[in-house]
Amino acid sequence: MKTLTETLLSGRSAENFSLTIAEKSGELQAPRPGLEEGLGRALDWLYRKQEDDGFWVGMLESNSCMEAEWILAMHFLGLRDEKRCEKIARSILNEQRPDGSWEVYHHAPSGDINTTVECYAALRAMGHDRDSEPIRKAREWIFAHGGLKGIRNFTKYWLALIGEWPWDGTPTMPPELIYLPMWMPFNIYRFASWVRGTLVPLCILSARCPSRPLPARARLDELFPGGRDRFDYRLPRKGSWASWEGIFHMADRVLRRYFPFRGRRTREIAIKICIEWIIRHQEADGVWSGIQPPWVYSLMALNVEGYGLEHPVLKSGLDALDRHWSYEKDGGIYVQASESPVWDTVLSMLALLDSGQTPATCPSLTSSLRWLLKQQIRAWGDWSTYIRDVRGGGWAFQRANQCYPDVDDTSVALIVLARLRPLLSDPTEVDHAIELATEWMLGMQCSNGGWAAYDRDNDTRLLTKIPFCDFGELLDPPSVDVTAHVAEALACLGRGMGDLAVARAVRFIRQEQESDGSWFGRWGVNHIYGTGAVLPALRAVGEDMSSRYVRRAADWVAHHQNHDGGWGETPASYMDDSMRGVGESTASQTAWALMALMAVEHPCYDEAIIQGVEYLLSSQQAGTWSEPQYTGTGFPGYSVGGRVNLKEKAASIDQGHELQRGFMINYNLYRHYFPVMALGRARRYFQRKWDAAKAKKL
Repeated sequence: MKTLTETLLSGRSAENFSLTIAEKSGELQAPRPGLEEGLGRALDWLYRKQEDDGFWVGMLESNSCMEAEWILAMHFLGLRDEKRCEKIARSILNEQRPDGSWEVYHHAPSGDINTTVECYAALRAMGHDRDSEPIRKAREWIFAHGGLKGIRNFTKYWLALIGEWPWDGTPTMPPELIYLPMWMPFNIYRFASWVRGTLVPLCILSARCPSRPLPARARLDELFPGGRDRFDYRLPRKGSWASWEGIFHMADRVLRRYFPFRGRRTREIAIKICIEWIIRHQEADGVWSGIQPPWVYSLMALNVEGYGLEHPVLKSGLDALDRHWSYEKDGGIYVQASESPVWDTVLSMLALLDSGQTPATCPSLTSSLRWLLKQQIRAWGDWSTYIRDVRGGGWAFQRANQCYPDVDDTSVALIVLARLRPLLSDPTEVDHAIELATEWMLGMQCSNGGWAAYDRDNDTRLLTKIPFCDFGELLDPPSVDVTAHVAEALACLGRGMGDLAVARAVRFIRQEQESDGSWFGRWGVNHIYGTGAVLPALRAVGEDMSSRYVRRAADWVAHHQNHDGGWGETPASYMDDSMRGVGESTASQTAWALMALMAVEHPCYDEAIIQGVEYLLSSQQAGTWSEPQYTGTGFPGYSVGGRVNLKEKAASIDQGHELQRGFMINYNLYRHYFPVMALGRARRYFQRKWDAAKAKKL
């Protein structure tokens, strides 16, 4: 019997694909179940997972810092909840590696010193004996990897809050930053939105230097084997004294010594303004900025300023932990770093549309559309600080984040609405939503033609030189993946290469292409994600898909297919260019690669596409796919918020494959709706090919 590849490429039927047509004895017959059956199982699974209100949401896994910091925060706040804390501690123990460390992403080549120290402190705070096996193994790993001298500033802040580190050994974050006018580079609105929400409460804590020590039995003396008095707590200086890093290092010393003695009235006013800013930015579900750091820092900062645990602001923030921000697994309570109901919903809706579903035949689309329209944010958020002539109309990543609508979510929402509109009997409400969203999205286009996630032209690199900045990303510059999604959305609204915004976007995309033909993935791992976003967008806007630069990208994708037919890429590729497109196959990354190749629609990629589809069908289990790998990206860990030249920057980044400055994510629905999209598009792809072959034969 011929292989599936041989039958398709020879113009005959593909017996394992149910929408192709079998030919036998001159008659057309229905083939054996295959693609259609697998797609049907996946759709049934998706229907079952829809929430009663119409949305979808998968748990967002990150790393054990989330749980460790909540335990430390509850100690700091004096919140006694032994049962819950024990379950949170159980989740930490569940994730400990055999070598005693904790990692940033699944199967990282090494543990992370910062996560390990924070987990160690949390377990000790919970009463775990210093000689118990998990603690002993963690301590041995910490010492084997340089001890406390290499921890990041955020970990130092946490140790200072629990009395294990002197505040003089942390970067100074003066609350007077809140005074700086909009035109100055250090204005808080020049920082990325996620930094802004963290920075304001941290400024209060840095100014007050509160310390609420662990009980004597839980102190971390054993992590200072030479004695606390002999430990060097000084902030490491990066660069020469004549560099920006050196200048800011000296400024940090001056600020630490100046404000305890001078400017007290100015400081108190600044702290008051910071408090007002924090309260004004609390969301309807009780958290801040839709992510954990601003949430826990705001609770602690307000508590330091006299807000009790029963105050409505703090109570709402604490109650949020018991709602959609935590989940139970393997006997432990896990805390989400963020939540993704809007993102999961629009992508699930897109998967349904790609699979041929319509509101007339699919009630799930109708209920999710109602929910989505209610989530549109028409109020002005932080983005409006620098953009005054645009109405609100975006969507946030989370369900209650009014201050920070997200261009990426908005672009996919527009794709969905534009495709749904012709199928609706009365599109009036959808038309208005599209109008507002399009206006807002176009207003967010950056000066170089690209789009960032939350702000426009948020790219002041001088900010990355201050001592505070040794983790994550401080800036939110344009990225190729977000820009590609926006371009695809504009194409769905009837705009093509002749449109100025689209033309500028395509020019930005072309300028960002890597020398190997791929594109960097800012918000997904990594070059497979970036390239998988770009090629469908280029096809949508009407680009010539036989162009040399397009074919180079498709060749790169095809070249990185694994022997099992799938595609995979590890987060290590953010620090090692040789790891681009390299990793064990995953369902989500295979789907991205397939959608990229199908967008080019050239026969030379058909065999790779068939093998990729076969991989998805053969790896499907109970209607869905297993994917412990982390294929979502929070922060690559470069500080600048976007791609860097690793050959030039690797040494200064001070990060290896473990991504100790980075933050990686496992979106638990990526494993499902992206494969559904790919299978739905594959069904149409092969149907077109068979129809063309049949027409030619006739």
